Amino acid sequence: MDELMTDRALAATARELAGRAGYDDGFLGVPVRVPALHGVKTILLNYTHFSVLMRLDKRLAAVTALGMDGKKLMDLDRAGSQWRLDPRLPEDQQTGERVYAHNDIDRGHLVRRASAVWGDTRAEAEEANEDTFHYTNAAPQAAKFNQGMQLWLGLESYLQENAADNSRRIVVFTGPIFAATDPVYRGVDIPLKFFKVAAFIQAGRLAATGYVVDQTPSLADLPDVPRPGITDEAPPLGPFRTFQAPIRDIAALTGLNLDQLVAVDRMPIATALPSARVTETWRELHSPGDLDLDFDLGE
Repeated sequence: MDELMTDRALAATARELAGRAGYDDGFLGVPVRVPALHGVKTILLNYTHFSVLMRLDKRLAAVTALGMDGKKLMDLDRAGSQWRLDPRLPEDQQTGERVYAHNDIDRGHLVRRASAVWGDTRAEAEEANEDTFHYTNAAPQAAKFNQGMQLWLGLESYLQENAADNSRRIVVFTGPIFAATDPVYRGVDIPLKFFKVAAFIQAGRLAATGYVVDQTPSLADLPDVPRPGITDEAPPLGPFRTFQAPIRDIAALTGLNLDQLVAVDRMPIATALPSARVTETWRELHSPGDLDLDFDLGE
């Protein structure tokens, strides 16, 4: 009986999630679509205020898409929220608790909880809050909090407060940067880099900026004995280093179609050095004041 009730509850939850509107590609007043990824099997899952394009071969998101309305943000407590699988996907197509259990690996929100929690009503904001706790919106990240992570988490708020107009709205695309050197842990690739691309309206026109965070371990953290490609021993993860990067580099590294946002990249060097090699022009950030933008961030 309990198993039957559980199956019924999961089916009811799946039906409820099926009604989610997801990311609105007209959120900024001009069409900005979820970037496509060709050549691998993906599925788009909609939630409240955001969508997740799942990459089924990796069991992690290829990209998440969030529309954030800064004028409607609410401060809700995360107490009591629990991570859960999405019943719309088979368990073997998503990364669940097994990867995060009994180690120093954290369930890193891709869509930042605080950025999704907004709405015309508290109920709407609460629904978005709970939706961010699906494992489809998580990726394995270093659990140790550090200055680099603090800067990474604060980028959306900083840009929303200082760069976006059009009723203080901003669109944020976030996801892993998969590479052949990623360690494999409990059957899942652990991405060592993640990207974020923010799009907004500036002076009546679409603008965008790109960022990369790197959790590659330092040489001092690596074991003396080469580890095998697949292991049950948690891989070392380094302190977060945050970079501003040309959006064209992010497109090249992920395979995502970001052409629309490459064309409106506000990092000056992206247009000044169009033939620069990938990573050659990345700018490490230590504070929001290090952002390299070609417009005045004042209100």
